[in-house]
Amino acid sequence: MLIVKDDSLKKALDGKVILLTGGGGGIGLEAAKAWMHMGARVIIAEVDRKKGIEAETNLNMLAGRRLAEFYQIDLSKEEEVLSMAEVIEERYGCPDVIFHNATITPMGAVDEVDIEIWDKSYAVNFRAPLLLTKQFLPAMKSRDAGVIVFVSSSGAAPYMGAYEVFKTAQIELSNTLCGELEDTGIVTFSIGPGLVKTCTAMKAIELVSDRMGLSTEEFYQMNDKHLLGVEEAGLGFALSVLKPRKYNGQEISSIQALMDFGFYEDTEDGKSKRVYNHERIIPLALEVIDVYKEQYKGWMERNVFERQWVLRDFKKTLGISADQFSNHMIGLEKELEKGKVDGIISCSEEIQKLKGYYERQYQLLQGYEKDPVKLQEHSSTVQQWIRGVDDLLEEIR
Repeated sequence: MLIVKDDSLKKALDGKVILLTGGGGGIGLEAAKAWMHMGARVIIAEVDRKKGIEAETNLNMLAGRRLAEFYQIDLSKEEEVLSMAEVIEERYGCPDVIFHNATITPMGAVDEVDIEIWDKSYAVNFRAPLLLTKQFLPAMKSRDAGVIVFVSSSGAAPYMGAYEVFKTAQIELSNTLCGELEDTGIVTFSIGPGLVKTCTAMKAIELVSDRMGLSTEEFYQMNDKHLLGVEEAGLGFALSVLKPRKYNGQEISSIQALMDFGFYEDTEDGKSKRVYNHERIIPLALEVIDVYKEQYKGWMERNVFERQWVLRDFKKTLGISADQFSNHMIGLEKELEKGKVDGIISCSEEIQKLKGYYERQYQLLQGYEKDPVKLQEHSSTVQQWIRGVDDLLEEIR
């Protein structure tokens, strides 16, 4: 396993209980292996009895002790979901982590997929995660702790609607929960595995690529830069729960989690294809952070109504609060001052969202600033912020 390279993670999850749906094989099983290496107890909720029993047996043999338990369940059936939640609470109490990994992947044009299939996809890919979350959320609130992770996908795509629509809905559910749980110790985020050659994914890609006039191999070649192995994707899932506060309210990828822990390898010799220019990145990143810190300070000095409006608008654009972003930037600043750039590189998606926020501010400025002199001055300033972010993104993407 890749994770055995880092002995420091061996007891990172000692005593933690993780509920993993769809852990009988593929990415979920690889995530379970990594969690058990880190000392966690894993409950595998799986519909396929044979796969579930094999996974439980192999995981416990690998761990050298009983850390995995298989629970057979059809997540499309509400009564089974509620029953499983009751059993888990009786045996373990509330899980420390709920990882909504189970999925079905119906493919086809919107008008060709039977409505019964749409209903089944809704039940497994959205309703079940919602039900499980509702069942355990009161207990998490009671102890003011917990991590809820949704497995997302890339979004709307031709011939994938019956799958993607409900996976995208999980992202919106995660974002909603993040807002409602902002002042608690409960964290929620979504993570996408990227393009991985699992059996389930390959069957889906075969149909989609055919509709696009491509062979399966041509499709994979077009997306070669985004391919991950099953073990890598599973490890990314597993590692993400070690830094839940960092990812709170975000949609991340397995690659991002792998990079954050130094596991990402994209060549056979384990070396990155990209050589980053530290001398260029560090001053650019520090300048972007300084600009944000100055803005944040200004927001805090505004009257309560203006401040609330600005902070709501910021969170709506970036998906996390200004406070969370500020704390993250301060942490990155300390790393940069020590000459470390891995943190800022792994945050390129957040930096891109910051650029989007500045672009939105520029557009709003054109509408409400009536003084032409002030308009030109302020517009020039915001454009300078955008250029600064662009220069940094050029170096880290």
